Amino acid sequence: MASMTIRNIDDQLKTRLRMRAASHGRSMEDEARDILRAALSTEKRPSRNLAATIRARISQTGGVKLDLPPREPIREPIDFGG
Repeated sequence: MASMTIRNIDDQLKTRLRMRAASHGRSMEDEARDILRAALSTEKRPSRNLAATIRARISQTGGVKLDLPPREPIREPIDFGG
């Protein structure tokens, strides 16, 4: 097993960890291991691109039906040569 040292922990954070460990009847080290285990055991949500995220949020409201005009052919570029 690996070991780890964590330096520069805020005094209030250390006190909260000590009190939480005491309320669970274990050492601060064991409590810290349990917190890390719980935090890192959650499944990672699959990342989506921005368009998919927006689509998923809007689809919950039923979305919007838009009437799109038909596409026209591309226009000829303007001649600025005179």
